Amino acid sequence: MSALFISDLHLSEQAPENTRALLNLLTGPARGVGAIYILGDLFEYWAGDDDGDSPLNREIGAAFAAVAAAGTGIMFVAGNRDFLVGDDFARRAGMTIAPDPMLIELDGRRVLLTHGDMLCTDDQAYQAFRRQVRDPAWQEDFLRRPLAERKLVIEGLRRHSETAKQDKPQEIMDVNASAVEGLLRSHGYPTLIHGHTHRPAHHLHDVDGHVCERWVLSDWRGTATWLLWDGSSFRPYPLS
Repeated sequence: MSALFISDLHLSEQAPENTRALLNLLTGPARGVGAIYILGDLFEYWAGDDDGDSPLNREIGAAFAAVAAAGTGIMFVAGNRDFLVGDDFARRAGMTIAPDPMLIELDGRRVLLTHGDMLCTDDQAYQAFRRQVRDPAWQEDFLRRPLAERKLVIEGLRRHSETAKQDKPQEIMDVNASAVEGLLRSHGYPTLIHGHTHRPAHHLHDVDGHVCERWVLSDWRGTATWLLWDGSSFRPYPLS
C-alpha cells in the first residue's frame, strides 16, 4: 500500500502559501495513495475545536474530508503546536487521531511514527512544558476558558518560545541520540519517521547490531514536501 507522510506545515492565515501548497498536494500527488500520515504541527497553533469554523480551519477540514471520502485513510499524530486538535475536528476532516508514537506496518515493514519532540530530551525546560500541556486535566481546564482568552495565552506562549530559542544551543533542540536508540529498541528496531526539528535528513542507526533507518521530515516554506512509501521503498519529494 502506498503511503504519504507530512509534518510541520504550520498552517495559518499569515502563511497562505503553505495552505495553497497543501491544497495542491491533496488534489494532485496525494490523490489515490492508500494513506496520509500527518506527523504533527499541521497548524501553527490550535486553540480548540470550537475554532474549527474559522475560514482557514474549515477549508483545511473540508479538503482532508474530500480525500478521505475518496478512500484514503488519514491519520493524525499531534505536534507541539496542535496537540489540542480533538475528536470534533477529526470527524469533520475524516481523520483518525493516532497515539504518539504509533507503530504501523507497510508491506511487511515495521515503521514507527512520532512527531519527534519527545526525542529532544536535552531540552529539559521544553520537556517539562510538554508534560504539563499533554496532561488531560490541564487540557480540560484550558479548554473551559473562552476561545479569545485561549488565543491570547497561546500567542504569549509562542512569543516566549521564540525568545527562548534564541538563548538555547542548537544541539539541545535536536533529537537526543540515546533517546532515538531507546525508542527504536523498545519497538523492535523499526524504521523511524518524525518531524519537529525542521532538519530533513535520512539517517542510519546501528542499534544492538540492527541497522535502522530514520527519516526526518521537512517543515514547509511555501512548498509541499513529503515522504512517499511506494510499496517497496521510501522516497522524499520534491526530488532533489
